[in-house]
Amino acid sequence: MSAREEILSRIRIRRLHSAPTVPDFAPPALANPIEMFVARAQRANAELHFLDSEIDVPHTIAWLLRARNLPAIVHVPPHASALPWDTAPGLTLHRGAPGPDDAAVALAPFGIAETGTLVYASTAGAPASWHFRAGFEIAVVRADAILPHMENAIAVLKASGLPSTINFVTGPSRTGDIEQTLELGAHGPKALAILIVQN
Repeated sequence: MSAREEILSRIRIRRLHSAPTVPDFAPPALANPIEMFVARAQRANAELHFLDSEIDVPHTIAWLLRARNLPAIVHVPPHASALPWDTAPGLTLHRGAPGPDDAAVALAPFGIAETGTLVYASTAGAPASWHFRAGFEIAVVRADAILPHMENAIAVLKASGLPSTINFVTGPSRTGDIEQTLELGAHGPKALAILIVQN
């Protein structure tokens, strides 16, 4: 037996059997996912507001813009066009992509309670780049779409067919790379307001 054959023989003898199959992950249940979502999102510097219904969304957006002394202009992607915008007279809607000094609205299909994260699945009417362009993003999420864990959101997305891009957004954009000083708006919005629609 040659040295090569001897080495290969020893390798075959010591070859490990396949590792046992890992059981499916079962995340712990959360007592109150919405309460946890709010706490975690606020910890990440997001501003939270509860609304009774979608009818209140445009009026609340107009109020948020006034509170920040911003013009009554909001950029609206195609998938948010169905909101009742006529309930907030004086609010100007722009259909084009926002810039760094603009306010923009986006509908988040899901929220993740565990981390206070918004989940955005990209579609033709909800481009992935939208969440990185505006200076002030206003996210709308339904209370019943706040899921306990990321695994729950991914399972729902898989069931309906995964999109080309999924963005997970937790609070406004930030970095600490510059002289170890926290800077907001590094790669996206400087401010994030989340409107939780309860009905």
